[in-house]
Amino acid sequence: MPVKVQERDVLKKELIVNVAPGETRVALLENGVLAEFFVERGEEENITGSIYKGRVQRVLPGMQAAFVDIGLKQAAFLYVDDVMPDPCGLEVEDPEDETEGPPRALGKNNRESRHRIEALLKEGQELMVQVIKAPVGTKGARITTQISLPGRFLVLMPTVPHVGISRKILCDGERQRLKDLVEAHRNSEHGYIFRTAAEGVEAPAVSREIDVLDRLWEMIQARYKNQKAPTRIHRDLSVTFRSLRDLLTHDDARRLVIDSREGCEAVRQFLGRTMPDLEVDVVHYSGKALIFDAYNVEAEIQRALKKKVWLKSGGYIVIEQTEALVAIDVNTGRYVGKENFEETILLTNLEAVREIAHQIRLRNLCGIIIIDFIDMARPANQDRVYQAFRDAVQADRVKTNILPMSELGLVQMTRKRTRKSLSRILCSNCPCCDGRGHVASPVSLCFQIYRELLRYAADAAGEGFTIVCHPETAEEILRGSRSLVDVIEKKTGMQVQVTADPACHPEEFDIVENLKVKTRPDTGESG
Repeated sequence: MPVKVQERDVLKKELIVNVAPGETRVALLENGVLAEFFVERGEEENITGSIYKGRVQRVLPGMQAAFVDIGLKQAAFLYVDDVMPDPCGLEVEDPEDETEGPPRALGKNNRESRHRIEALLKEGQELMVQVIKAPVGTKGARITTQISLPGRFLVLMPTVPHVGISRKILCDGERQRLKDLVEAHRNSEHGYIFRTAAEGVEAPAVSREIDVLDRLWEMIQARYKNQKAPTRIHRDLSVTFRSLRDLLTHDDARRLVIDSREGCEAVRQFLGRTMPDLEVDVVHYSGKALIFDAYNVEAEIQRALKKKVWLKSGGYIVIEQTEALVAIDVNTGRYVGKENFEETILLTNLEAVREIAHQIRLRNLCGIIIIDFIDMARPANQDRVYQAFRDAVQADRVKTNILPMSELGLVQMTRKRTRKSLSRILCSNCPCCDGRGHVASPVSLCFQIYRELLRYAADAAGEGFTIVCHPETAEEILRGSRSLVDVIEKKTGMQVQVTADPACHPEEFDIVENLKVKTRPDTGESG
């Protein structure tokens, strides 16, 4: 039954799924606002969580790491602390502090491992590994030998006999109840971590999920024995099913709206087979407007790709993303406040806090993030903004670490990276500026051309030169009564012609020497 968008109630959570040939896009709406966005395209699928049978290519003692061939274009990177020689004594990260990727084991001392990579691995060795960070740019995938298989309530960790509970489950009684449940049903050799969605879950659901995950692990082991390296032996769920498993897990209103009839039926079958107790309304959308247009998702995606984001008050934030660092700047813009200047700054910063937390999550900004708030004179106001920012990021599933505001008014934070940011997925480098964000100005190019002509004129044998360049550069060269052409002709004693070529790159130009043409005296014909 098609949904009538204009009459729909605003739900706390809903998934909007757009299916096209070779591409699936999933938008998570919270209270009708786009909160997270995922896209999966054919060969560009997110391989985080996939399991491979790999072969060690190189062992690097100097880096305490190894490169492993898992069948991708770039070798995967395996750090010594991600190799599992002995599961005893290892700590486990809370899966609710991860993104879509699995939790992984950590050595007791992450800076100095208890083991040496050359003692653990040798070139040509085959091993089972799991991707914990997808390839980004020129960097290969980050992998681990600790395998983890996420379900709706539990994460199976077959290499670590550990039982953990999400830190977001606060009640001590509930934590103990869950531990007792898993101890009654677990395979003693396997470890399990309860996810936040497990709060209040009954014993039959836990038992059923343990059986499903154990059977999946047995299948993966069988594939590992029977297939040759390098090859993938397990792939995580598709983006639609993964979103169902990981996002629609709490007791708020939920719905999935999808514009594919086949996809709608596949979702219903998936829910009935793997999550029969999940009460989600699956709706096939057949409206005339495109589904992302009907839910205002397309406009929000385009807004999330812009460098400048306006606030309702008239202030704005600027987001600059580099390879390993993101800088966010807060400005008052058109907002002038009413009476008190300090109050104006405080209100702008507080409004910016909510938008920054939203944009970080939506754009999937990761790594080191530096936020430059507007300077506040009162320490109490600084603390108020800092606490408001910590509260605003609570809805983010990704692991973050936020430091207190510095004396310069900067907030430094880190956010775990497991997949590409929104701009890395949807955009490519500009062909004009090659990703710099700017090109040389026409005035700068004029003087660059002037210097090049002076170099050529010293050894020129012709009558003059023709400059072929972008129309804006040509206009700047010929501008005014004393144009650059007049200056060049006077300086070199040679004629200069300018040709505007719209097909020319804004930063490119070509200088062609006009050679002298000899003529035959008897005929007048050129020789």
